[in-house]
Amino acid sequence: MDFVIANWALILLALVSGGMLAWPLLQGGGGAGLSPAAAVQRINREKAVVIDVCQPEEFAAGHVGGARSIPMSELEAKLPGAVKNKATPLVMVCASGVRARRAVAIARKLGYEKAEVLAGGMKSWRDANLPIEK
Repeated sequence: MDFVIANWALILLALVSGGMLAWPLLQGGGGAGLSPAAAVQRINREKAVVIDVCQPEEFAAGHVGGARSIPMSELEAKLPGAVKNKATPLVMVCASGVRARRAVAIARKLGYEKAEVLAGGMKSWRDANLPIEK
């Protein structure tokens, strides 16, 4: 007990830092998302569907090959019609990954438990020199 009293600040710091590390897991984020290489593996091995949540003009400027365009504002209404099987893995993509993180939360709320974000979005896809369709 003397140890706890004498080192309360260190114990508090350890608890707070542990909580901060566990927060993404508790929210269901699971970390930073898929790297471009991991996304390609998910697409090829598990037949994941790529959902691009960018605006139509961003999508037209360049997107992952075979991606389906569902703008973020229409995702909740259009995703169930676009991907009927909720067990299908989804890779959510946007320009930088920020909107796609919100899209993953919406998809999971709709029952798509295998929805994941492409970390870094189209920027990371381009940086990895992966093919882009226009």
